[in-house]
Amino acid sequence: MKSKKIRYDVAFRDFMKRFFVGLYMSFGMFCAVPLPHIWEDNCTGLLMPCFPIVGGVIGAIWWGAAELLVLSGIHTMLAAAIVALLPFIVAGFIHLDGYMDTSDAVLSRRSFEDKVRILKDPHTGAFAVIMLVVMFVLQFAASFAVIENGKYFVLLVVIPIISRCGSAISILCVKPAEFSGYSGLFRQNAGTAHIVFVIFAALAALALSFFFAGVYGVIVAAAVVLGYTAAMACAFGSFKCVSGDLAGFALVISELCGLIALAVLGGRF
Repeated sequence: MKSKKIRYDVAFRDFMKRFFVGLYMSFGMFCAVPLPHIWEDNCTGLLMPCFPIVGGVIGAIWWGAAELLVLSGIHTMLAAAIVALLPFIVAGFIHLDGYMDTSDAVLSRRSFEDKVRILKDPHTGAFAVIMLVVMFVLQFAASFAVIENGKYFVLLVVIPIISRCGSAISILCVKPAEFSGYSGLFRQNAGTAHIVFVIFAALAALALSFFFAGVYGVIVAAAVVLGYTAAMACAFGSFKCVSGDLAGFALVISELCGLIALAVLGGRF
């Protein structure tokens, strides 16, 4: 009995070690916080389950910055610009790259082979620039309304968590793209328990939304989910698979949907 307990203790310590290494790796890959390079192949399956935690930290920074900007009395337009850009800055603009590449490929309306070529092309196309401008105009307008309304800033924590839950579930559950090494890499050593953890994180974020803002919080959370689902459906319709770029595309759109819902609700209630 004692030796069995020792084995359980060793297994638990080994799991916790791998979990924190995976969390560290997830921060290193999806957040701009400078960290020493650590990479262990046996921990790659934990990158996606840890992704919502990264989103929670980004969301907390987003919320804190919005509160401080309002308290500082800075002009609303400047505060809105900072709030609009902050989640991209903290994430190191990594998801914008996928958003632009996927926009360029999907809107080209060409054959599958041409779309894959455009997706992997390092050059920036016209559709990518157009969609980037559209996104930033809406992002700034929504941020301006949120700052001007001054309500439910705490929901800025929840938006990045749910969007990253969507990306994690997509990469762990949907057919990975053969032309992308990352989506297949993230599925290595990942199983049902990892998916359950991500779902639990999404439900916890939904509960937080309701706790802090009642039904309005649930509506904002639902806007993120619907935005992610619609964007991923659009991308999947073109490629019949998922990749890091496609997940980034859906993530950016889902967070914009959540921010717009927050802006609308803050102005009406």
